[in-house]
Amino acid sequence: MDRLDPALNRAPDQVRHVHLMGICGTGVGALAGMFKAAGYQVSGSDQNVYPPMSDFLAASGIEVRSGYGPANLEPRPDLVVVGNVITRVNPEAVALAELAIPYLSMPQALAHFFIGGRTSLVVTGTHGKTTTSSIMATVLHGAGRAPGFLIGGLVQAFGRNFNLGGDQYFVVEGDEYDTAFFDKGPKFLHYRAKVAIITSIEFDHADIYADLEAVKVSFRKLVASMPPDGCLVAHLDDPVVRELTASAPCLVLGYGRSVGLDWSLADVEISPGGTTFQALKAGRPYGQLRSVLPGIHNSLNCLAVTAVLDHLGLTREEIASGLASFGGVKRRQEVRGVERGVTVIDDFAHHPTAVRETLAALRGAYAGHRLIAVFDPRTNSSRRRVFQEAFAASFGAADLVLVREPEPLLKVEPEARFSAPELVEALNGRGVAARYFPLTDAIIDYLADTCLPGDVVAILSNGGFDNIHSRFLARLKG
Repeated sequence: MDRLDPALNRAPDQVRHVHLMGICGTGVGALAGMFKAAGYQVSGSDQNVYPPMSDFLAASGIEVRSGYGPANLEPRPDLVVVGNVITRVNPEAVALAELAIPYLSMPQALAHFFIGGRTSLVVTGTHGKTTTSSIMATVLHGAGRAPGFLIGGLVQAFGRNFNLGGDQYFVVEGDEYDTAFFDKGPKFLHYRAKVAIITSIEFDHADIYADLEAVKVSFRKLVASMPPDGCLVAHLDDPVVRELTASAPCLVLGYGRSVGLDWSLADVEISPGGTTFQALKAGRPYGQLRSVLPGIHNSLNCLAVTAVLDHLGLTREEIASGLASFGGVKRRQEVRGVERGVTVIDDFAHHPTAVRETLAALRGAYAGHRLIAVFDPRTNSSRRRVFQEAFAASFGAADLVLVREPEPLLKVEPEARFSAPELVEALNGRGVAARYFPLTDAIIDYLADTCLPGDVVAILSNGGFDNIHSRFLARLKG
């Protein structure tokens, strides 16, 4: 499956020059930064080289070539890391095979060179992976444990999404997406989890999974791969998580809002300044905890981290202090600015459940304010009809919903594509005011004309959304 030969397995320091294909992806770019920080010569290639990743790579002194081809493999690297955007027929991948250069997927390389024999703390699940792993890394860091990490979002405490760390812990966001063209299994199976969190399991990634049963197959493999002396921290309010972890070969610590779990959430209070909640361990008060993150779903993320870190031996004081000081993650309920009394929030929500929970959290945090949701369907799943009805039930906490026309999935039959006008019609039928917009410019014009002081505008997209956040704030300021 890979060409990491026995010599490299025994002596990673024999690798000096690493070349990464698809280097501008969030994970591969972060891995490139780790290789550079560890002293390797690093180069890379990508079809689309643009900020912010291009700026980060340039500032790190990493050479990036635009486009793919055999010339990018000159001078010959010792190892090539192949991102999962690379196809088997990619001209650089074809040349890689012809030249017989050792290659690995991104998850394989991360595990071999950086996780190694450290205690691997893997955060998995359909929702909350980035936030939960960021909380974990930040609290460990605040407690002096110097964790290494690779996470899918920019952690405010570090100003980046990776860290080499010390020798004890490595935190990694465990994605269930496929690994590479030569390995269609989920990424999280490569991360050598000693302790793992499963936040939720729902259908997602419709481009690689046929249905929920296919998703469950991947998570079953994760559960079965846990070592006997490992630990699964599982959100047992989720019936699928409960089902799949029942046969785990290791300790399972359940968490959620239900009574009778190892860790339970109680007395949640949400305000504009964050959320306070009571953590119960085995039904008994563990302590009152606080986070700047709004919403019950974020309190559950904090509770999962608390369960892991308590299992690892951190004190209640260390955990409480770390949670209270956590500054958030870029693009997760991030306040981008306030102009003329209008608060503009950026969030990564793109799945119906994530949209519902995010808006519910913001409704709690900004009670009494008009909440305007601006939705940009951009993922492979959200641009298919598979979630058409679910999205209609996800915006109930908003006072007004603005929906942008997505770029069509040309490889998908028109009748199988998501319809933005149909969502708007369904929302209006449910009593939720909604409007359809074919272009981003029209959304900005509408917001600028209608927003009033006190309004909260939540922009939901997993992409750049034509830089709508900065453009709208600039328009308000002007």
